[in-house]
Amino acid sequence: MALPRERWQLRLCLLSFCLCFTNAALVDVDKCDELRLGQYICDSPKINNLTQEPENCTNETAFVPCMPAPNITCKNYSGFVNTFSGKEVGFYKPFSCRNVSGYSYKVAVALSLFLGWLGADRFYLGYPALGLLKFCTVGFCGIGSLIDFVLISAQIVGPSDGSSYIIDYYGARLTRLTIDNDTYRKTQMKQ
Repeated sequence: MALPRERWQLRLCLLSFCLCFTNAALVDVDKCDELRLGQYICDSPKINNLTQEPENCTNETAFVPCMPAPNITCKNYSGFVNTFSGKEVGFYKPFSCRNVSGYSYKVAVALSLFLGWLGADRFYLGYPALGLLKFCTVGFCGIGSLIDFVLISAQIVGPSDGSSYIIDYYGARLTRLTIDNDTYRKTQMKQ
């Protein structure tokens, strides 16, 4: 009677070992870009000295390479599971940036202030029709020049190609806040 009981225990032990081994093999490994802070380190972006923006900024997004910490196992940007040593790139982290194309904020404001009545600010920003109209009407008798100065200073009117101004790194930057159907609105509590 002892022999069948030992066989049963052996089978149970073998079965539990197989289940543990298959569960360990089937564990889903997270992607490297889902790591927590402190489990990876990212390089600093390369900044263009002229524009003060990252060099690889496209569609208002730039990417920096990030390296997972040593002995971290995750799926890299190619989808392969890898155990990292701390020196290999595991993923590229996106961050927001501004697309710039060569229009200086300082130059636009100066042209608007001093030569706005001739339409030089609108010519510079790529609006030749409005520039010509301002030139012919002497800045809409000065009122249009004043309005354009305020609009350009507040960065409401920008370059015609949709890019942002080149602004000194420590200069003023405005971020437009908009509300659309995708914006989360907190429900009001009735008192």
